[in-house]
Amino acid sequence: MSGTYTTETDDVSALLARGVIEVVGRLAHSSNATLLVRLESDEGHGHGHAVYKPLRGERPLWDFPPGLYKREVAAQLLSEVLGLDLVPPTIVREGPYGEGSLQLFIDADPHEHYFSIHESRPDLHDRLRDFAFFDFIANNTDRKSGHILLDNEDRLWGIDHGVCFSEDFKLRTVIWDFGGEEIPTRLLDVAANLIKSVPLALAALLDDDEVTALQQRVTYLLEHPTFPVDLSGRRHPWPLI
Repeated sequence: MSGTYTTETDDVSALLARGVIEVVGRLAHSSNATLLVRLESDEGHGHGHAVYKPLRGERPLWDFPPGLYKREVAAQLLSEVLGLDLVPPTIVREGPYGEGSLQLFIDADPHEHYFSIHESRPDLHDRLRDFAFFDFIANNTDRKSGHILLDNEDRLWGIDHGVCFSEDFKLRTVIWDFGGEEIPTRLLDVAANLIKSVPLALAALLDDDEVTALQQRVTYLLEHPTFPVDLSGRRHPWPLI
């Protein structure tokens, strides 16, 4: 599916929460039902596009319970709690095919992804480090290169977080270029607050054991404040892009 999709509204949150949903089509190469939808403000104040992932379209997984869409929302909340804002605005909402996640669509350059950005945009490396830090805490099991988008305003976004937050450590990512570097204090200081308590809105989307495991991962990074290194060579997703 191709085209240019813009969002014209002063209130993205209201558009996601109350906008009238019209399904445009299915996004290709997705293992679960991933639908591009148009949103029209119910008050006539704007329009835009979003990605809708209904529970009804999920494939059963042996290592994650049904409701992957909740993890999409949890990832957005975590990025917000960490002050990183890496994930587009995402909410739980009832749609044409039942409850699911609704995430603001990012109109991105289709030729850009993690590998190309890392190679040609050293000015964005600090933002890529933010992703490496976030993915460890979120326990992202599927950070493909194509899951990092470069939008038209030169900003990076992360998508596809349905298989995050497992109780068991399952990190699989393409972001290993910063392994062994010291993690910036600005990241560690904010994350440390999660050891005291995980915000209720985030915790409510996860199992209790998953919340505890998240706090344990934060503790580990505070005690070992360097970006992880994959000594096994097995912590890469497939396909890479």
